[in-house]
Amino acid sequence: MKFAMKHLILLCAALVGAATASAQKWEGLADTPPMGWNSWNKFGCNIDERMIREMADALVDSGLAEAGYVYINLDDCWHAPERDADGFPQCDTTRFPSGMKALADYVHAKGLKLGIYSDAGRTTCAGRFGSFGHEYQDALQYARWGIDYLKYDWCNTADINPKGAYTLMRDALRAAGRPILFSMCEWGTNKPWEWASEVGHMWRTTGDIGLSFSDPKAFTGDWKPRTVMQNLDDNARLRRYAGPGHWNDPDMLEVGNGMSVNQDRAHFTLWCMMAAPLILGNDIRTMSDQTAAILTDREVIAIDQDPLGVQGLRYATDNGIEIWFKPLADGEWAFCLFNRTLEERTYEIDWLLYCFTDTEVSQRSTAFDRIVYEGRDLWNGGKSFRTDRPRSVVIPAEDVVLYRLKPVAER
Repeated sequence: MKFAMKHLILLCAALVGAATASAQKWEGLADTPPMGWNSWNKFGCNIDERMIREMADALVDSGLAEAGYVYINLDDCWHAPERDADGFPQCDTTRFPSGMKALADYVHAKGLKLGIYSDAGRTTCAGRFGSFGHEYQDALQYARWGIDYLKYDWCNTADINPKGAYTLMRDALRAAGRPILFSMCEWGTNKPWEWASEVGHMWRTTGDIGLSFSDPKAFTGDWKPRTVMQNLDDNARLRRYAGPGHWNDPDMLEVGNGMSVNQDRAHFTLWCMMAAPLILGNDIRTMSDQTAAILTDREVIAIDQDPLGVQGLRYATDNGIEIWFKPLADGEWAFCLFNRTLEERTYEIDWLLYCFTDTEVSQRSTAFDRIVYEGRDLWNGGKSFRTDRPRSVVIPAEDVVLYRLKPVAER
């Protein structure tokens, strides 16, 4: 009996050690919001091996990878018609003739990471096999293939408990032994921000984004996606739930898919102000220089990737102009004016009106009455100014002004 008990204790210790090691691998995968590219917004189900390899090439050649976009993520429709005889997932060999392991090796050789898609339900949103009842098999197969990121959707989940389903897949991923970033695509239906900080690295707070900045009438049909502004508004109120390792996700970017340059710039800036994951959804092989300039702007990306990890605050709205602040490391702030109207606006910035303390999250004070900041105009050539005097700016329709503020003196 003593011998059996001794071995049981050793086994339990080994299991605890393995679980601890797995959890340690899990940590650090999303200390800042994840950055990458996903196939769905532009291509839907029309994906194949050649296209994914070309996207990996383009991510590197365009400078996007160097700017921080490291994930190449396959969305729905990579699947074979059915699982193999043992119940493991396989890819469509017509579309992916070399197989997923070879594709992952190609992506990794580029210095990038490969993401894949599944669903907590019985089938995916496009009708392929889901992971329900096969969570540990799927996680093990993803690890064998060399997958680095899993987007886990929520279609066809009748009578499935969301917290249980996502926790089960988290445990399966950890048991598989490979660090895999876990992106929960639950659409915010069951308020994952209230329970998922220990389950996933990021969770959707909204329904699916579509190619419209602010006009929901742009969408027709029985199922309608949401505008950029609708997702902005849903996500903005949840800032207290975001932080290093666990991020609110207002869905992927539509930059470069057909909106105006003003709208693209505003969309990208506001996602950065909200510390949102930056997952591109355009065809990066053919994007314009203008689109590339927006997506690779290092100073704007740095607002999103700031190590303090605080989601920005929509502080006030003044006659259609939204005033946003985001606390940054080293006592700095990001300051954004967003013109939500359809007309160009001139706005007078009186810094003394914006003295406040972020009591909800960071406990940081702007203290414009005591501190003079040096500002940099990030979208206009980095022009410098100081906050010891008011500043007048012109903001085009559905566009932004973005400043980085660094404390330099006492008043």
